[in-house]
Amino acid sequence: MIVEDDYDAEFRYDREPIGAMQGLAADRVVYAGTASKTLAPGFAAGWLVVPDRLLAEVKAAKLLDDRGSPVLDQLAFADFVSRGEFDRHLRRMRPRYRRRRDALLDALSRRLPQLEPAGISAGMHVTAWLPAGVSEAAVVSAAAARGLGVYGVGPYRMSPGRPGLVFGYGNLSESAIRQA
Repeated sequence: MIVEDDYDAEFRYDREPIGAMQGLAADRVVYAGTASKTLAPGFAAGWLVVPDRLLAEVKAAKLLDDRGSPVLDQLAFADFVSRGEFDRHLRRMRPRYRRRRDALLDALSRRLPQLEPAGISAGMHVTAWLPAGVSEAAVVSAAAARGLGVYGVGPYRMSPGRPGLVFGYGNLSESAIRQA
């Protein structure tokens, strides 16, 4: 069984999104999705597309875990999707986030050319690798002292690795990105 979290598919900037594996092997892939990134972090609506043979077990596990989700939220989101509003929202937001990403990449290349951006083709954040010998913790601390919310990759790792920073741009204007 494969669990597929198609995390960045909605906001892909270099080409059309790649099709989900779930469509190729519906009997062996569980597809996970959420609206928290695309609509609002506080909107805790997510979904799983599971093989038919697992549906009863997944429903039972969900019921035991949280006794159900808010019905009104689910109905409102289902209506939003069925009327095509979710797709329209994504089409409106995609160029906006791309401009923000481009502003961030431009600012990083001008002000911090020693950083090595990665993961720039999709999503609402950029990871940038630090040069050898630069302390991730020291950079994060210095940024915080200046009122900047820059986060290290360290807390997200399961094992040691190259130091880096995570720059989120989803909730910032292009001018705020350039100023920061």
